[in-house]
Amino acid sequence: MEILVNTGKDVDSNQELIEQAQARIAEVLERFSDRITRVEVYLNDENADKGGPDDKKCTLEARPAGQGPVVVTHKAATLEQAYDGAAREMVSLLSHKFGRQRDVKGGESIRHLQAD
Repeated sequence: MEILVNTGKDVDSNQELIEQAQARIAEVLERFSDRITRVEVYLNDENADKGGPDDKKCTLEARPAGQGPVVVTHKAATLEQAYDGAAREMVSLLSHKFGRQRDVKGGESIRHLQAD
């Protein structure tokens, strides 16, 4: 799973921020790493110099293998809270998405049962 971090013009994009975001997102999404080819991270400061509550925004776009991309957005007071919150929201979305593919009326789909 490749994680690409993009920052807006009002975000100080230093290497430490990028590495921390990549590590945290990889940690949170680890259980889906074999099903996701790439995650694009977009970090923005919506109010620039003005500040304010929840003005940091993280948008995550995950690309499950062989499927269309899925996107979540989370706003918070800090960039760290924003990318952590977005990663947790992505876990919820992917759990639901992948769970629906495997479950049919509460049971295993016959497509995923293995022959003995």
